[in-house]
Amino acid sequence: MSFRGQPLPDEYYFLCMLHNIGATSSDKSLTLEEISRRIAMEPGKVMEKLERLIEEDYVDVNDCGGIKRYQVTVKGIMKVMSMYS
Repeated sequence: MSFRGQPLPDEYYFLCMLHNIGATSSDKSLTLEEISRRIAMEPGKVMEKLERLIEEDYVDVNDCGGIKRYQVTVKGIMKVMSMYS
């Protein structure tokens, strides 16, 4: 995938995948294992990419009874949408 003729960095491609699988609100947030299974990526690699996106405020993590769930933030959704326009 490219953005304006340039190759898309891995973390932004991953952000697009999170958006496309629907992890865009707290009620649609997904666990690490769910994300890993849906995009066919090892949990360690998923966590690495999630951490980078959390640092940039593109992904948020919520603790639901000791289980961490991840979702794309409004800022992340805007980033994805800007890549499609």
